[in-house]
Amino acid sequence: MKHNSTLLSSFLIQARVVGALLMREILTRFGRHNVGFLWIFLEPMSFTLGITALWNILKISHGDAHLSITTFAVTGYSTILMWRNCANRCAIAVTPNHSLMYHRNVRVMDIFLSRALLEIAGATMSFIILTVIFSIVGLMDPPADILMMICGWVYLAIFSVGLGFTVGVVSELSETFDRVWHTIAYLLFPISGSAFMVEWLPKSFQRMVLWIPMVHASEVIRGGYYGPLVKPFYSPSYMVVCALVSLFVGLLLVRYLSVRITPESSS
Repeated sequence: MKHNSTLLSSFLIQARVVGALLMREILTRFGRHNVGFLWIFLEPMSFTLGITALWNILKISHGDAHLSITTFAVTGYSTILMWRNCANRCAIAVTPNHSLMYHRNVRVMDIFLSRALLEIAGATMSFIILTVIFSIVGLMDPPADILMMICGWVYLAIFSVGLGFTVGVVSELSETFDRVWHTIAYLLFPISGSAFMVEWLPKSFQRMVLWIPMVHASEVIRGGYYGPLVKPFYSPSYMVVCALVSLFVGLLLVRYLSVRITPESSS
C-alpha cells in the first residue's frame, strides 16, 4: 500500500504512538494509586540511595580518600541503572504487547523505544534530583564541568538504546538468551566502571577494561563531576564508534524481527 504522508507527518504520527505507549507503560507499571507515575524516578532513586547508604555505613574507600563516597556512589550506580534497565525492560517486550501490533502505526521499534526512553528518563531524573538534594545538604559538591557530564550521559543513553534493542530482539528469538542475559548483566556490574576508576588499576588491567563501552561513560561523567581531582581515561572516538555501532546493530535486529512478527488480526 502506497502512503502519501510526508516525512514530517510520519514522524509526528510515530512520535504520538511512542508517547501513547509511554503513557500505557507508566499506567501498567505504576498504576494511578499512591504516588503513581512518580515511581519513574523514585524507583531508581531508591536503588541508588540504598547503595549510597551502604557504602557510607561501611566507610568504603575508593582509591582516593579525598573523593566523596556519596558522589562516587551516585555517579557510579546511576550509570548502571541506565544501561541495565534499558536492556532488562526491552527483554521480552514484544510478546506481551503483541496485540498492539494490530494497529497499523504501532511497530516493534515503538515498543522498544518507549520502554528505553522511560528508563532513560527515570535514571536521568533520579541522578539530577539526588545530585541537587545531596549538594544542598552538603554531602556532594557541585559538578566541576556540567557539559562534560552531559556528553558522557548522552553517549551512555544512545549506547543503552542500542543495547536495549539488541537484547530485546535476541530475547524474543531465544528464550535461553533471555535467561542468560540477567546473569551477564550481573557479571558486567563490577567491571562497568561503577566501583572504580581506570586510573587506580594496574596498566595491564587498564587496557582491558577500556574495551568495555560503559567504562568510558563512567570515566567521562566522573571526570566532569570531580574535575581536577581525578584523571579520567576515555577515548572520544571509541565512544562515538560504540554508540553508533550499538544503535546500528540494534536497528538492524529490530528490522529483522519486524519482518518475522505477524500482527494479530481482529476478531
